[in-house]
Amino acid sequence: MRVLLLFAASLLFFGANGQKLTLSARVLDNETQEPLTYASIGIKGKPIGTISNLNGEFDFHFPAEYRNELLIISMIGYENFEAPIWSLLENDTKMILMSKSTTVLPEIVVTDSLTGGEILQVALARVDQNFPMQPFMLDGFYRDVKKVGGTYISLLEAAVKIFDENYAEPRNKSKLRERVKLVEVRKSLGYDNKFTTYFGQRNLLEDLLLHNNIRYRQIDVDDEFLSSIVREKDSFYNDQEIYVVSNTKDFFLQVYINKADYSILHLEFEISGDSQEKRKNLVSKFVSFKKSIDFKRYDGKMYLNYITVTSKERWYEASTDQFKFETELVQHLLINHVLPNPLSRIGTTEKMRNYGLQYQDYPYNKKFWDEYNVIKETPIDRKVLDDLEKIAPLEKQFENN
Repeated sequence: MRVLLLFAASLLFFGANGQKLTLSARVLDNETQEPLTYASIGIKGKPIGTISNLNGEFDFHFPAEYRNELLIISMIGYENFEAPIWSLLENDTKMILMSKSTTVLPEIVVTDSLTGGEILQVALARVDQNFPMQPFMLDGFYRDVKKVGGTYISLLEAAVKIFDENYAEPRNKSKLRERVKLVEVRKSLGYDNKFTTYFGQRNLLEDLLLHNNIRYRQIDVDDEFLSSIVREKDSFYNDQEIYVVSNTKDFFLQVYINKADYSILHLEFEISGDSQEKRKNLVSKFVSFKKSIDFKRYDGKMYLNYITVTSKERWYEASTDQFKFETELVQHLLINHVLPNPLSRIGTTEKMRNYGLQYQDYPYNKKFWDEYNVIKETPIDRKVLDDLEKIAPLEKQFENN
């Protein structure tokens, strides 16, 4: 792999849960110097990891016992980066410059005659083979941010455990199969804002999990839809060639699929249209929705890596049709640890209650959050904090909620 490495590692030690190390760096395109967003960062052969933020930055906390293992960074269309962690800890710089794949892929497919629809159909038919069919547990970081008229009004973050029996197709595709246990929660005071009702009072984390189209088999494979799927230029990920298929009819869908076993690696979806949802004396007349779902291989199976969802609505006075404001909800779920065949499960008394996270009472644990793998703050997050801290310092808001 040809990667120019300039890497900074900050080294922190924590004693509460055993000694931990932290690697901090920024991942950039070698030619353009543009940040690589949502690059996967992990340790070879280990079930832990994180992702880079919108600026390509990451802080990766991991047990000190892994210091002699290999760090791996993967990004679609780029060569993998691999280096011993101990060597990175001794370096003084702060960037990783990654090179696009040097493998020559054809502009027009000549090696086979598979259509985009055929590739997607095979990939969906092989979910049972490529995804876990045994019980597993995931440790995850959840975040949701709410914005009204350009101003951020609330922030909620949670550390969670997610248990699932397997990826078998459910009978009810809109009923949550996973069991979720809240470990820690912190939230701003904005959840008491008068605009909160326009985002709904349901459990947003449960909603986000139900957006996993692969887990819940929410992609219909009828002939008309499959005929609309276009095969794009092949790409490269994790040292392997991948198919790229897409649809632009009525909505945008793009799916990245491993050529070797047809495992689904990544999915992008976007749609917009009219809405007639009514809240109080206002009605939502337009909505846009965008999501990304990413999967990561561990021990031969594909597990959820992250989900991000952004939804926007425009609200109008019901009687006069006058535009009032726009709401935006941004949600993230980052999986930072995978545990196949766990010894324990999440019992009915442990699982998260069905109502909104903002109403579930958990005291703020600052030490826990200082040591936990979250999506690193970006300038956009700084704008979030600036808006929220017009009320009070965010740490104080966490403590008072």
